[in-house]
Amino acid sequence: MIGAGIVLIGFALAFAGMGLFMINMGRDMSTMTRAVTQMGADVSSMNVDMSYMVGDMEVMAESIVAGQTGMSGDLARIRTDAEFMGSDLRSMNADVDRITLSIRGMAGDVGAMDGTVGRMTHAAGTMSGTMGRISTDMHRMTRPEGLMPGMPFR
Repeated sequence: MIGAGIVLIGFALAFAGMGLFMINMGRDMSTMTRAVTQMGADVSSMNVDMSYMVGDMEVMAESIVAGQTGMSGDLARIRTDAEFMGSDLRSMNADVDRITLSIRGMAGDVGAMDGTVGRMTHAAGTMSGTMGRISTDMHRMTRPEGLMPGMPFR
């Protein structure tokens, strides 16, 4: 009987060990099930987040396209305005060239006028001398006694 008691105690210990093993295994399986459930929830949340991200990326792509279209239009306007400004600068350069030619012509005319004024000044001087002689002659004519040499009333 002692041998049967030992065997019975051995079975009881084995049964208790197996029970503890099964309890721990059940607890581990429950923890694993919760972890797998949480992983499923995380994957589901990640799927929702990725869906939002895809929507955001579509909006961003549309914004980029719209921005490039707007910039393309702006650059086309800048190019047109720059071409127009280049045309205006060419026209202005031609105008300045014409003004320069006119100023050169005026400088030549002023040079010719300077010579004319010089001749006029000389002519005025000659005329002044002539006027002086005319004045003397007129003075002599108003005094006829001065015309005859040897007159006592001179």
